[in-house]
Amino acid sequence: MVDVVDNRERTRFEARVGDEVAGFAEYQLTEKLIIFTHTEVDPRREGEGIGSALARVALDAVRAEGTRQVLPLCPFVKGWIERHRDYADLVYGAPATTAKD
Repeated sequence: MVDVVDNRERTRFEARVGDEVAGFAEYQLTEKLIIFTHTEVDPRREGEGIGSALARVALDAVRAEGTRQVLPLCPFVKGWIERHRDYADLVYGAPATTAKD
């Protein structure tokens, strides 16, 4: 079971398996952006969905907060968003979506 938490002190989302940090996604904050700069998964945990859990929980948190857009400088987060297009609207510079009547 993977538990992902936002460790604001270290400016990163951490994926924990038990007491172990199995991976993290580092970020920087500005008033309008969350900039994902680096994602890393413990090599012993690769293939267990740790990176995907990090990306999904982090982006869900950004969406829930509703105050920032995402600038995915990290290749992993950028690629994850490209494969999960329902998160593309969070990306800085993405076309605004409008509700249909």
